[in-house]
Amino acid sequence: MIIFKYYYGQSSYQHPENETINLERGRIMEKKKVSFIFCVCTGKCAGFKDMDIWDFVNIIRAEYPVEYAFIHPMLCDEDGERFFADFLRKDRLYVIGGCAPVMQKKLFRDAFAKAGLDINKDLISLDVRNMTTEKALETVKKALEAPA
Repeated sequence: MIIFKYYYGQSSYQHPENETINLERGRIMEKKKVSFIFCVCTGKCAGFKDMDIWDFVNIIRAEYPVEYAFIHPMLCDEDGERFFADFLRKDRLYVIGGCAPVMQKKLFRDAFAKAGLDINKDLISLDVRNMTTEKALETVKKALEAPA
């Protein structure tokens, strides 16, 4: 997936493969790979009872414009911090589905800062609790299509 940054007055970008891409405000100009992480709060969170978590992440992995998608059991725990230390890289956009975006930013800001990332630019946090699989997929799709 390529994300573009809007420059005032610019309405399109000529992609190297001769595909004209219409630009919208907020898109990022440099190429960024997109990673999707689904944090399931140990898999026992009542907020995911209406969702088939395996179908959800597999559809995102196979059909959405992401490099990969996977499930982590609990990013806010100590092993989540160790995972982020090994995993986070620049030139990548991270989409995390799980709890409230405010909580995600609070819990993950130190890990993003240690990796030299700006949590406000390099993370899209999505609250997908209390949704059906279909509604959660729609939420992720809209986030991936929306201006950054």
